[in-house]
Amino acid sequence: MFFEETVKCQSKKEDMDIEFGRSSFFEEDSIYLNVDGKKIVMDLATAKKFVQASSDVGKYLGLLER
Repeated sequence: MFFEETVKCQSKKEDMDIEFGRSSFFEEDSIYLNVDGKKIVMDLATAKKFVQASSDVGKYLGLLER
């Protein structure tokens, strides 16, 4: 389970390579994020905030059900 895309800005002038998914690299599974080749694995507290914020934005924009 992951997302991997070259995402283009609405201006069509810039783009960014984004990869996001589940990491089992460390003892505790969590979320990894790779943006333009820079990769991090979040601690679970940060991952929870990231998921909540993503969900909140998705709901606000009508992309997810409330």
